[in-house]
Amino acid sequence: MQRRAFMKLLGGAAAGGSVACPLAGLAQPAGIPVIGYITAGFPEASQTAVAAFREGLSQTGFVEGRNLRIEYRFAQNDRARIPGLVADLIRRQVTVIATPGSVPAAIEAKAETTTTPIVFSTAGDPIRTGLVASLSRPGGNVTGVASMNHELLGKRFELLIQAVPKAARIAVLINPNSEYAQQTTDEAQRLAAAFGKQVEILGASKDSEIDTAFASLVENHADALLVTPATLFYNRRQQLADLSIRHAVPAIYFERENVVAGGLMSYGPDELDQYRLVGVYAGRILNGEKPADLPIARPTRFEFIISLKAAKALGLTVPGAMLALADSVIE
Repeated sequence: MQRRAFMKLLGGAAAGGSVACPLAGLAQPAGIPVIGYITAGFPEASQTAVAAFREGLSQTGFVEGRNLRIEYRFAQNDRARIPGLVADLIRRQVTVIATPGSVPAAIEAKAETTTTPIVFSTAGDPIRTGLVASLSRPGGNVTGVASMNHELLGKRFELLIQAVPKAARIAVLINPNSEYAQQTTDEAQRLAAAFGKQVEILGASKDSEIDTAFASLVENHADALLVTPATLFYNRRQQLADLSIRHAVPAIYFERENVVAGGLMSYGPDELDQYRLVGVYAGRILNGEKPADLPIARPTRFEFIISLKAAKALGLTVPGAMLALADSVIE
């Protein structure tokens, strides 16, 4: 779908309201199922995620505007809006609630309904956050996809040090409101000690705090940056990449799209495939399967992406051994 058409489709979402499907002006078949799609970000930054979600739905026979309607809700990086958005979807009696990439939305939805099926995707452990009791038999009305992206902090730390071996001080950017903030902080400090590095924990929970975090990074002479998984950092990937290049701080991210936006490198599961799987699970539920019987899906493939363009802008020479390990090199 062309960008202009996509944004027209999502035009009403910026205010958190409902969004018409492509055939909104036409009569819909009686009893057409409705999916409530809620995420923490903005419509424009969610284009590829929404497209992947629709792809998953189509694989199970559901096409928006033909035999399905989707109510979109975007919290615009404001966590305080999530309870109201979830309550609105439940009040509208949507058939399924999908919360791709937003654990707070999934937790809120689970607290509000025990009957409406909920399909989530999360970068962490859904058992730890209380979303499900078991990965193989989630039980209840909740299931989804767990990329376990937070568990890859050690690998990213190692790759960053390989790329910038002289780095003495590593900055780690986290969202302090994340359910995984303390776990990530503790692990980053442990890794720094193990590698003989200093570590600086930087926090940003809203757009304006990203600039503040980078100001602290520069002031304290950090040599490299590790950006941890967070919806905010995914949505602000262009800003993060630009700041990294401007301040000549090599950074590693958690998602390919951060590198496409101009970042140096990333390591993690294919996040768009996770969104596709959320669509697949939502479609399977619409086809009659129960969330309790759908095991939590896990990634089977992890990608290491490097941008030589960003490396050149940073004045960094990427070791040949790292280039050989990369799944994709962006020229």
